[in-house]
Amino acid sequence: MRRLFTGFMRRSAFGVTGLLETKSALSRADIVAAAREWLGTPYLHQASAKGAGCDCLGLVIGLYTEILGSAPETPPPYTPDWNERRPADEPLLQGARRHLIEVDNALQMRDLSLQEIPEQPRVISCRAASGMTQTLLPGQVLIFRIVRTGPAKHCGVVSAEGRFIHAYAGRAVIESWLSRWWTERIAGVFDFPGVSSWPS
Repeated sequence: MRRLFTGFMRRSAFGVTGLLETKSALSRADIVAAAREWLGTPYLHQASAKGAGCDCLGLVIGLYTEILGSAPETPPPYTPDWNERRPADEPLLQGARRHLIEVDNALQMRDLSLQEIPEQPRVISCRAASGMTQTLLPGQVLIFRIVRTGPAKHCGVVSAEGRFIHAYAGRAVIESWLSRWWTERIAGVFDFPGVSSWPS
């Protein structure tokens, strides 16, 4: 897939590192189409090869590389186990914050519950404990905290109203319902840099 952005500043742990020059604006439909090309890729821990094998992070890294034309940092080794209990250590969220754009970072995305809005297809609304509402758009990256006392350990990409694409252990890259079980475990919502702010 060719690079799709008009240009934006890349962020890193050391601040802005440069302007990426690209060809055209990235739409949310572009991201979803790219993610769907990974469907059926077998699950393989710490891999990121479309059609050959990937895990949930490998899926997002693969999409980032396809869309932006260069790979983000190589993640340190990590376990596939969702049951870790290291709440002070958040490598997945920290990495997402270095390479993606956090959506409404003033809103702490914890303990969300699903509330669909029928008048707005392809949009999902999640209500936080604060009473604020966070809208999820196609193409956004979701980070999940499966165990409340542990670090965020899973991620996927919103694909449509009430659906997301992720790599699931023991299966493959699949498109799943974004059920209440999942939305209650959202720890962060991110956009790829340069994406349109409106569904397209």
